Amino acid sequence: MAKAENMVSAPAPADTGAPIDHDQIYQVSTQMGRSMIAVIDAVAQRGGFRGEELSTIGQLRDQCVKAISLGENYEAQK
Repeated sequence: MAKAENMVSAPAPADTGAPIDHDQIYQVSTQMGRSMIAVIDAVAQRGGFRGEELSTIGQLRDQCVKAISLGENYEAQK
């Protein structure tokens, strides 16, 4: 029997004919990553996370670092 997640398919993206602006996507991702890291660090310094939340918060922070790295690498390759 197939798992439920295998049975759900994502909707096909609408073809608007407009080109995808990769520059803007990478810039926004980099800005969001930096902002999220700043918020996470500020809340952590103030003791705003419970112990059971720390691994999830750490994973989110690591994902933000990765997004920033991808954005910076994209900018460097242009």
